[in-house]
Amino acid sequence: MMDIAPGERDLNMPLETSRFDIQDHLKTPEDRLLYLEAAFDDGDPALIAHALGDVARTVGMTSIARDAGVTRETLYEARDETGDPRLKISVVSNKHPV
Repeated sequence: MMDIAPGERDLNMPLETSRFDIQDHLKTPEDRLLYLEAAFDDGDPALIAHALGDVARTVGMTSIARDAGVTRETLYEARDETGDPRLKISVVSNKHPV
């Protein structure tokens, strides 16, 4: 058996992981804004859509739909990966405080 150097792990040992939920890190409007800014800075439409969906789930789909003047169903369709990203942006970003 080989000695393991400090800071390294034995690749034969199982890796312990913990559950990650972005909702645990989007508690304040500033957290949500920074998260969305990072997604927009990346520029990937799928990442932006996903981040908008994360923020929408954090704030509450019903609240966002009501504030945006659309139905929850419309909002869920906008979140869908096949939905129009422009609708996502206008419904979630422009009409509801993060």
